[in-house]
Amino acid sequence: MPELIPVLDKDAIAKKVADVAKKISFDYADGDLVLIGVLKGAFVFLADLIRQLTLNTFTVDFVRLASYGSETESSGDICMLKDIETDIAGKDVLIVEDILDTGQTIAHLYEWLKLRQPRTIKVCTLIDKLERRNTDLQPDYACLQIDGGFIVGYGLDFAESYRNLPGLFHIKM
Repeated sequence: MPELIPVLDKDAIAKKVADVAKKISFDYADGDLVLIGVLKGAFVFLADLIRQLTLNTFTVDFVRLASYGSETESSGDICMLKDIETDIAGKDVLIVEDILDTGQTIAHLYEWLKLRQPRTIKVCTLIDKLERRNTDLQPDYACLQIDGGFIVGYGLDFAESYRNLPGLFHIKM
C-alpha cells in the first residue's frame, strides 16, 4: 500500500483557488471567456474555481487527453479522447488543468486550440510542477508550485484511485 504524505489540506486549497479566481475575474471582467477543463483530473478544481468567479458570464467545456495511463510518468504520446464542443473563434480561452508537469500535454492542447482562432489562450493549473518541465510553456495562473513527487487527491489520481481525497498528497511507492 502506498504511503500518502500531506501537501495541502482542503482549507488551504480553497484559499488558493479563491485567490486565483479573483485574479481571473479581474483579468476577464470584460472578456468572452471559455474555460476548458482537462478531464479527468481537473474536474474538481474547475468546479471549485467557477463557483469562485465573479464574472457575469462565461462558458465551460471539456477536453480529455491521455498521456499517463496507469504509470507515474507520462508516456509522451498524447491522445485526444474528447474534443471541445464550443466554438472558441474570437473568444478568450482559459485551459484549466490539474497539474502542469512536463508541459507536453498542455503544449499539445494549446497548439490544437490555436487552430480554432481564439482571441487569447491562457493556462490555469492547480499545480505547477517544475521538476520535469521540457517545454517553454508556463502557466498564467497557478495555485501551488512544487518541485517534485507524484501528487494525488483533489481530482488527481494514480491509476484512477485517490481522486476523492479532499487534500493533496505526495504518493510514496
